[in-house]
Amino acid sequence: MLFRYTASLLLTLLLITNSFASTILIPMDESQKDHLKSYGVAYWVLNKNIPVDWLLNYRGGSFAFEYHQQIENELVVRGISYQVISDAQYTGVLSEISSPEANMDVMKLEKVPKVAVYSPKSKLPWDDAVTLVLTYAEIPYDVIYDEEIMRGDLPKYDWLHLHHEDFTGQYGKFYASYRHYPWYQQQQREAEESAEKLGFAKVSQLKLAVVNRIKEFCAGGGFLFAMCSATDTYDIALAAEGVDIVEAMYDGDRADPNAQQKLDFGKTFAFQDFRLVRNPLEYEYSNIDMQPQERAVSENNDFFQLFTFSAKWDPIPTMLSQNHTKTIKGFMGQTTAFRKSLVKPEVIIMGENPELGEIRYMHGTYARGTWTFYGGHDPEDYQHLVGEDPTDLALHPNSPGYRLILNNILFPAAKKKKQKT
Repeated sequence: MLFRYTASLLLTLLLITNSFASTILIPMDESQKDHLKSYGVAYWVLNKNIPVDWLLNYRGGSFAFEYHQQIENELVVRGISYQVISDAQYTGVLSEISSPEANMDVMKLEKVPKVAVYSPKSKLPWDDAVTLVLTYAEIPYDVIYDEEIMRGDLPKYDWLHLHHEDFTGQYGKFYASYRHYPWYQQQQREAEESAEKLGFAKVSQLKLAVVNRIKEFCAGGGFLFAMCSATDTYDIALAAEGVDIVEAMYDGDRADPNAQQKLDFGKTFAFQDFRLVRNPLEYEYSNIDMQPQERAVSENNDFFQLFTFSAKWDPIPTMLSQNHTKTIKGFMGQTTAFRKSLVKPEVIIMGENPELGEIRYMHGTYARGTWTFYGGHDPEDYQHLVGEDPTDLALHPNSPGYRLILNNILFPAAKKKKQKT
């Protein structure tokens, strides 16, 4: 009798507890006060070993996880909009998402991605959008550079961002405008010392070795993200392996006059059939980047459109394109936009301006890993100049352009699904 009573009491208590069980929903539509910090708290929750549901295409790509008072306190401190809903209500949300008619899906996030940023240790006179937004969102990262990569540190990380690097060994082709500036001279001196220390005769040879190590990182399942000049110069370095494309003011000897004919586009990730800009004094690497005179747009009418993908059938580009708007303000950089005619056909285009024939945001796979290239320098600074102050993201907490960066940060946390057939 006592046993039966105890069992009945326990069942009653369980039912009462379940009736009060609840879920925290972080909406990512226009109602969200701070989209960027919302990614940071999702990362923070994962770090507490609590799974996060990424609700693809539901209210702008919302997040949901089980309720804990500590998490709610953190949301309040960070100024993030959220709702506490019952588990019954959340079951209704999941039912809506699972409907075959709904272009929505649930991506389970389970792993905390370990993040590295490839960036020089010395202070340079420009900022990096990724480090700005990671800091604002409170997502931890390690800074690594050539020495760490050549030492073999890359396998420690899940996700690698390439700072606005020039992987061709031409120091950003800043020679014509900045060769007398102390920061430029320091950059060249440090690069040459690093190359010598690591056993390379030229900086371009060191950068090629780094590029190939990063390629191995992707092949092994790593996630690569790059912006601005780290996109096209990465592929140019791959295509020019074994070919001298660097003129004497950069490495002491002349470039190969037949370098263009010797490029191997079979080695590249994203681009093919491009032509090098051979003039060492011209602030451009190749015709991959759309030139300002070709683009014929100004800050007021420079936009690109995000593609809409099937959440249930194409979860990867869907994750990478989550946003509260499909129209993104354009922004310039040393590499602003990719010429569509030079992009390989297997590349997944996620954001473009079709009228200009340019791609701004794209993704691809290499062996077991992936890469994502994003054109431009700073999504909230249309034409960021050398020496300008960094963007204050507290003034742009709902930036759609910066959201695309943070989509990539959470991408490695996703539980892999079997490929649909």
